[in-house]
Amino acid sequence: MLSREENDRLTQVGPGTPMGEMMRRYWHPIATSAQLPHPDCDPLRSRLLGENFVVFRDTHGKVGVLNELCTHRGASMALGRVEEGGIRCIYHGWKFAVDGTIMDMSNNADSTYIEKLKAPAYPVVERSGLIWTYIGPKEKQPPFRTLALDEVPEANRILFRVNTNANYLQMWEGGTDSSHVGILHSNLTRPGWLAAGEHIAAPELNDMVSDAWDDMSPKLDIENTAFGFHYASIRRVGGPNPRHNVRLVPLFLPHGRVIQFPDFFTTVFDVPIDDEHTASYLIDASATRQLDLQERLKRSGMTEERFYSNNTFVANWDFGYWQDRNAMKKKLNWSGFKGITQEDAVISTSMGPIYDRTQEHLVAADAAIVRLRKRLLDCLKKIEIGEEPIGLNLEDMTNVIGFDIDLPDGTHWREHASQQGLHSADKS
Repeated sequence: MLSREENDRLTQVGPGTPMGEMMRRYWHPIATSAQLPHPDCDPLRSRLLGENFVVFRDTHGKVGVLNELCTHRGASMALGRVEEGGIRCIYHGWKFAVDGTIMDMSNNADSTYIEKLKAPAYPVVERSGLIWTYIGPKEKQPPFRTLALDEVPEANRILFRVNTNANYLQMWEGGTDSSHVGILHSNLTRPGWLAAGEHIAAPELNDMVSDAWDDMSPKLDIENTAFGFHYASIRRVGGPNPRHNVRLVPLFLPHGRVIQFPDFFTTVFDVPIDDEHTASYLIDASATRQLDLQERLKRSGMTEERFYSNNTFVANWDFGYWQDRNAMKKKLNWSGFKGITQEDAVISTSMGPIYDRTQEHLVAADAAIVRLRKRLLDCLKKIEIGEEPIGLNLEDMTNVIGFDIDLPDGTHWREHASQQGLHSADKS
């Protein structure tokens, strides 16, 4: 278990905190392109690492990220008018371009004042349906990364955002935890268990069905890498031919991971909104086929407004999370919930906004979670002695991708990784 001090260091992300300062050295998604659907559309009030920003798309389609409060008298720019190449504050009419340049001061005729002043603005990159920004020290801005998801055709990529009332580490640890997949997500991964009920329901996500999930206590093989670390979860597979299943999952700083399915992979960023809220961006990408967003939302349990509305997971304890206890009693549903994303969000938010890790009791299956915390704490130590955090300057990360494969007994997963040209270990 962690000490209270370590738990605070890992979970507090606001300005001036150790993790907040470390996180500010990286680029972060702050919105999806779909949230700014066209030039001069309504602006967004967006929160990142405990700070408030306004995000807008100007007349020419360029995206700007500015401090939320107007540099004049502090009115919210999220209430502003997006028009004619900029965003205008409705309080006194000051107008700003995407780079913070003041385009007009309605209540001040002195043009020299416009030239002297500029609103704080932040670098922006829009790529693959995500709007990224960098809010750290200007002189330490790192290169922007290219990821595997950026390499597929646009029609073969879908994404959605889920805001949850939970600290980013709860969400990221949930995504790091391999042993829960064949338990919490039994309806998705082990539909055969339903045979004990009154009916046998069809699996909700065929891509995840595998005999390997019957092994609920996988062996974990974990290695540090230049981007963070990766782990192989190794499970026994039944049948006449001796074999084992290996799922290799890379986790990269400051909040990313990649999960492989048979013909697509999912990249997830659990971005801290503040200490008690997270924006999870889930991007599915395939090299071989087109993907459908509505189908993905259905399989994720995110089509009902009582669970998911306006990019936010809204179910909570007020209504018992709408858990279907009747289906559980009839052995038609393991968890009482539907969809892997819905189940993960319920579990993470049920812990409270910030989980007290001094109360936990870890086992061998939690080894990847222990490594995740250690790599984050390693980053904090590096920052404190003036070094760069892990993976900061990796510009090409297109080979940071995992796999899920059955291998004959006696074959090591590293052989397959090497054949695929995937990432290698870094013993640092």
